[in-house]
Amino acid sequence: MNYRHHFHAGNYADVFKHTLLLVLIRALQRKEKGFLFLDTHAGRGGYDLTETALLPDGRTREPEHPGGIGRLWQAAALPPALADYVALVRRFNERNGETSGALHFYPGSPWLAKLLLRPQDRLALCELGEDDAAALAHEFRREARVTVQRMDGYAAPKALLPPPEKRTLMLIDPPFEGKGEFTAILAALRAALARLPSGVYAVWYPITERARAEDFLRELAGLRTPCLVTELDMGAVDAPVRMKGCGLLVLNPPWQIDGEIRALLPAFVEHLGVDAGAQAQCDWLVPEK
Repeated sequence: MNYRHHFHAGNYADVFKHTLLLVLIRALQRKEKGFLFLDTHAGRGGYDLTETALLPDGRTREPEHPGGIGRLWQAAALPPALADYVALVRRFNERNGETSGALHFYPGSPWLAKLLLRPQDRLALCELGEDDAAALAHEFRREARVTVQRMDGYAAPKALLPPPEKRTLMLIDPPFEGKGEFTAILAALRAALARLPSGVYAVWYPITERARAEDFLRELAGLRTPCLVTELDMGAVDAPVRMKGCGLLVLNPPWQIDGEIRALLPAFVEHLGVDAGAQAQCDWLVPEK
């Protein structure tokens, strides 16, 4: 799996992940004190959905956004959190000169966070890929409260935590191109908790093989830190290597955010679950004390 190719931008996994990310940011902003949003695998920051995607053999790849943000773009009566997400995607399109109301551009997590940035908040964006890091630095070159680091995102906790604000929302959203990704995530979380035990740490992960995700969650429970897990199962998926769903886990989740997330689950299934048996759930892996 190479999740970072731009033909994935705006797909159902992005809708799920980015809507929940915005819920987390809004929850942290209920307090006046600023915080650091640390994105360990930031990518390019934004994507042009009209660009043609090519596979390594030269064939074109169909974009996936019609099955994600495309399903919400003209939807009516969305729950407030999903409406908030769609409104921010519209703002990003307008910022990039799209005034017709068409869906042309898609913001990655850096730009979604930036659109909500208060004067007292900061963004630290990490990206190892040379081209993506350069594009990211160019995107945010005039933003005083945004720093871009070309570095291995898994080293970010040791390099950037704890921040002066003593409050952090860290997103780990790797490409999952290698078998050691879950091991690297656990090591990064251990490092982060050692430096800032009270930080809020979110991890997106794909579900391709149920056993791998369950093994990861079992090891995660050993950290003994309050952990909320939300998963979207897309139902009947016949291709053996296709992503069957995805999840977002949150260590030290903001107070009562589980109720906010559970209220969103029916809408995720209604708008994104096109296969038979699609479902979503939100459960405590490690309950709050």
